[in-house]
Amino acid sequence: MNAGADTVKMDKEVPNFTLKDATDKEHSLKDLSRDKKATVLMFISTQCPVSNAYNERIIALHNDYKDQGIQFIGINSNRNESVEEIVEHNKTNKFSFLVLKDLKNEIADKFVAKRAPEVYLLDDKRILRYRGAIDNSQKNPETHYLRETLALVVAGKEIPENLKKTKAFGCTIKRVRRVRKEPSRDRTP
Repeated sequence: MNAGADTVKMDKEVPNFTLKDATDKEHSLKDLSRDKKATVLMFISTQCPVSNAYNERIIALHNDYKDQGIQFIGINSNRNESVEEIVEHNKTNKFSFLVLKDLKNEIADKFVAKRAPEVYLLDDKRILRYRGAIDNSQKNPETHYLRETLALVVAGKEIPENLKKTKAFGCTIKRVRRVRKEPSRDRTP
């Protein structure tokens, strides 16, 4: 993956994209984020033990903020996790937020997402305001990065520079293998 000009940048508007849910219905970021104070994009996994350790915290965050104008969207970009597996995972964990499948890792690539879980907070204008970890520890968190940034957004406050980016930890996103073009062997003048 090339982290080039078409990747999402901090404090810049996130371009619209469309992904499908488990029923094959398309959802656009533009539609999902309309009339919301903020949108949380969460790269999650059905198989990663670290991502799964966060399921209850993600549900709690969603429950705490959904009525305050915050949209939560799960994105599964792992090539080895089927749509059927995602459906079962959503049911088992009682997720009440939408989970979309990023079949070709195009959205993970645009966000330069490397881990599950990894979160991105967009404001009401779809400007990226936070990227990174949900908190600072899988087992005993002391600093709740996402919760802190959400509280600031709901209060209409700026997110300070030192809170805009943290290092996500978890399992690497299992990307689709890209076919590389072989250089031409034709040496005819």
